[in-house]
Amino acid sequence: MAELRVIVVGAGMGGLAAAADLARRGARVTVLDRAAAPGGKMRRVEVDGAAGIDGGPTVFTMKWVFDGLFGDAGRRVEDALTLTRAGILARHAWRRGGRLDLFADRERSAEAIGDFAGARDAAGYRALCKRSADIYRTLVGPFIASERPSQFDLVQRVGLGNIGALVRTTPFATLWSALGEHFSDPRLRQLFARYATYVGCSPFAAPATLMLIAHVEQEGVWLVDGGMRRVAEAVRDLATAQGATFRFGAEVRRIHVLRGRAAGVELADGERIEADAVVFNGAPDALAAGLLGEAARPAAAPVPRDQRTLSAVTLCLDAPTEGFDLDHHNVFFAEDYAAEFDAIFRRRAIVAAPTVYLCAQDRGGETRPAPGTRERMLLLVNAPPDGDRAEPDAADVAQRAFALTEACGLRIRVEDGASVATTPAGFHALFPGTGGALYGRLGHGFGGSFARPGARTPIPGLYLAGGGVHPGPGVPMATMSGRLAAARLLEDRAGRPRRVIALPVGR
Repeated sequence: MAELRVIVVGAGMGGLAAAADLARRGARVTVLDRAAAPGGKMRRVEVDGAAGIDGGPTVFTMKWVFDGLFGDAGRRVEDALTLTRAGILARHAWRRGGRLDLFADRERSAEAIGDFAGARDAAGYRALCKRSADIYRTLVGPFIASERPSQFDLVQRVGLGNIGALVRTTPFATLWSALGEHFSDPRLRQLFARYATYVGCSPFAAPATLMLIAHVEQEGVWLVDGGMRRVAEAVRDLATAQGATFRFGAEVRRIHVLRGRAAGVELADGERIEADAVVFNGAPDALAAGLLGEAARPAAAPVPRDQRTLSAVTLCLDAPTEGFDLDHHNVFFAEDYAAEFDAIFRRRAIVAAPTVYLCAQDRGGETRPAPGTRERMLLLVNAPPDGDRAEPDAADVAQRAFALTEACGLRIRVEDGASVATTPAGFHALFPGTGGALYGRLGHGFGGSFARPGARTPIPGLYLAGGGVHPGPGVPMATMSGRLAAARLLEDRAGRPRRVIALPVGR
């Protein structure tokens, strides 16, 4: 068989994983990205001379995904990355009072919740842990680590004998309502409801199935020495070692389709590169909008504006703090959670006191900056995905965020030039066709989990990978999407009948 030539468009985690797997299996892989470095949304932002600040994903979980990717190449992820398991999953504070840490140790978290809200809610947390583990075990193989299923496919994969376990994933209830079965303290309901935002959704409309994220975090949240960009660099190095070639600063203008099949790409400078297959690691929205050429438009369905996931206003900061002992991951809450999501998804606005996520990147474990010295932080506020239409005032949103954190006891002293903001319009420019949506297509309601496209497109030879593709957003999920795309491409190339593709999964 002639050597398989594959072009991967985009060096985000999905594209990197696809490149590593395809090169390992003997394909001649060329990865093209208009950016200067790998990572995609896993970007590094320079602020006022400080070391780079993670300006995208900050949470590393599901380490088994990377164990599998590296292990299949005969390597260990620990040889490429220095990982430290976080003892504190996140530190939480509320404007009207209360602070609570969640720990990697479940029983320690239960005790902290008991001190915070009482024995009844501590028991509710233990029940949530059991329930989330059950949901995870039911779905990790048949859904998360497998080719995109239909609802009927999922029932078949789980098996009729296990239909009770599938029912217990609670797909017809919302996350918010299901959490009401576990917690009487509204602050705890709010804390765990935030898991919906991990996939860009509202907890008042997202399925209760997302409770599985509680189990994912309890299985391990890892701190990456050197920041999250190191994960992308490690997978790039893995792919390079397998024979893949990378070209950065290479913008793809269009995907060529010849006689109904993907046949290569054309770069912005006019260079044309032929290929037997193309893996597109970008927002499917860009294909649907014709941004990669009219011939590639049928590869993905358009995403209506009301089906976009959350965007954000982010601030990368290099500033001193005082008054609140930050950990690596911190969340600051106001009181009316429902109003926040009603504003974003219905009124297309940001509330006066939005929830604030803050990643203190020089903290974690025993590591702390000296008092009064600058530290690197990413501050994030959820926003409507309307970056192609409207623009929130970043300075105004920052003031609202700082007012909330100060009400919770944290003061951030930001000097001129020590902050870099990115708005939905900025994210739309970075990821065209999305309106700034950061997580792909909205996953509200029972069918929302099945709305994302799979690896295979209606155009033969063109495959999809990335956070906008099954199994969804997040660093490990996007990585898995690339592995699924590579597996589907190789299976199609071999001319085998279509079958379920599944990857080895962790516990």
